[in-house]
Amino acid sequence: MADLFEDYRLGPGWDEMFGEPSMPRPTYEALHATLQPLSSAELGIRAEVLARAFLDQGITFALKGVERPFPLDIVPRIIAAEEWRTVEVGVAQRIRALEAFLDDVYGAGQVLADGVVPRRIVVTSAHFHREAAGINPHNGVRIHVAGVDLIRDEQGTFRVLEDNVRVPSGVSYVMENRRAMAHVLPEVFAATRIQPVDSYPGQLLRALRAAAPVGVHEPTVVVLTPGVHNSAYFEHALLAREMGVELVEGRDLVCVGNEVAMRTTAGEQRVDVIYRRIDDEFLDPVHFRADSVIGCAGLLNAARAGRVTIANAVGNGVADDKLLYTYVPDLIRYYLNEEPILPNVETYRLDEDPDVLQHVLGRLDELVLKPVDGSGGAGIVIGSQATDEQLAAVRDRIEFDPRGWIAQREVALSMVPTLIGNRLRARHVDLRPFAVNDGENVWVLPGGLTRVALPEGALVVNSSQGGGSKDTWVLTGTPGSVEPEVPEQEPVVVVPSPRSPDPGPAAGPVAVQQQQQQQSTRVGEAQC
Repeated sequence: MADLFEDYRLGPGWDEMFGEPSMPRPTYEALHATLQPLSSAELGIRAEVLARAFLDQGITFALKGVERPFPLDIVPRIIAAEEWRTVEVGVAQRIRALEAFLDDVYGAGQVLADGVVPRRIVVTSAHFHREAAGINPHNGVRIHVAGVDLIRDEQGTFRVLEDNVRVPSGVSYVMENRRAMAHVLPEVFAATRIQPVDSYPGQLLRALRAAAPVGVHEPTVVVLTPGVHNSAYFEHALLAREMGVELVEGRDLVCVGNEVAMRTTAGEQRVDVIYRRIDDEFLDPVHFRADSVIGCAGLLNAARAGRVTIANAVGNGVADDKLLYTYVPDLIRYYLNEEPILPNVETYRLDEDPDVLQHVLGRLDELVLKPVDGSGGAGIVIGSQATDEQLAAVRDRIEFDPRGWIAQREVALSMVPTLIGNRLRARHVDLRPFAVNDGENVWVLPGGLTRVALPEGALVVNSSQGGGSKDTWVLTGTPGSVEPEVPEQEPVVVVPSPRSPDPGPAAGPVAVQQQQQQQSTRVGEAQC
């Protein structure tokens, strides 16, 4: 029988499974020993079962207008317990600093007065909303959920690629990937002790309940979705079901006298906490887009009056700006008096120093150029893979608007064996850990969403660019026993909605705005 790894070649990035050819790292020894005896045909059959399970459940995304199963690779990614501890502490540190920044920038503005962040960086950000100024959640939390994108560089060091503190998505794939993998590779689970991921909905619900307005002891929490036409609707429905709360659309809510209620068959019921999956611009037509038909008029006034909590808070997107990202290490030192645990990728700011701008313009073919408000890999130009025409076009755009771009050194992302056709091949990956903040602690889900660039040599991992995902295993440090919380049932099939909404005509204004949300909900067609 042929060895699955016999023609596996180490790639240009740091290989997470192999330190040397055919020599697995200690973290991967159990997985390697389990996979090695399998034939490529047998592994391929299991991969087909995995894809069929996702398709049957409707766990799909749109690529070039075609619905397809969200690609889950059958070879998991494994992170040692001690490595994960660094990630866990580093992500929590970053969230605490960004919380302090958001509180400051929508309040006293001391960070601007002290010159830690130039005022122009904030006021020119597309996602800085003055409408959010003065809204103070009672427990001080604006980032209830965060997704911090990480990569491992050529030495295997975790580095932060970007922050996502608006409406980060993708956690549904983390949970469903684990459930599916437990059924197709049970022998691997039997040889490896893995930290479970199924506690996420409970952690999220506790954080949302803790964010309820003052004086509310039994808060009513809802998940606000744009609707069935949105590419992230599967996740919205799954989280509402797992938390045991109502899934609502804007048309289900009414705001009168700064009190928010949802319409039910028994009449109107007060709503205290809204976990919104609608971007700021669509959330409240009174303050933002007047033509929005997927939000609810008055939500922002109710939040300002302290009658409802919106999670995540309106205006968080200023902390997602890729130019602000370059200041986060300084924010950690400023607010926390600590050194950053997780370093950024080396990044050039292009709007401050003309010499830096000229230096970057002279090295476009060596750098990665990113629009500061882009998502889902859209607009990114990888200099070494770009044509002369593409480089000329991005040069013109940078010269016209230096504030709108950053440049980063091209990092050879770490690589993990991935099933391509019927053979294992090295492919680049990144990682999105999810953090939940309840005001007392920042809890980081053990694992997160590993995204993999499936085309050979590709560095953009987003599914909209042809990427897939892997189940991410964080070890407990004790091999040889079964994960204590592997679900035994088949993965749940999520019903479209608790109230079975009428999706309406596909080309109507509601559907169009639901689909436009794909640019900001960052799942499927967006950041995932």
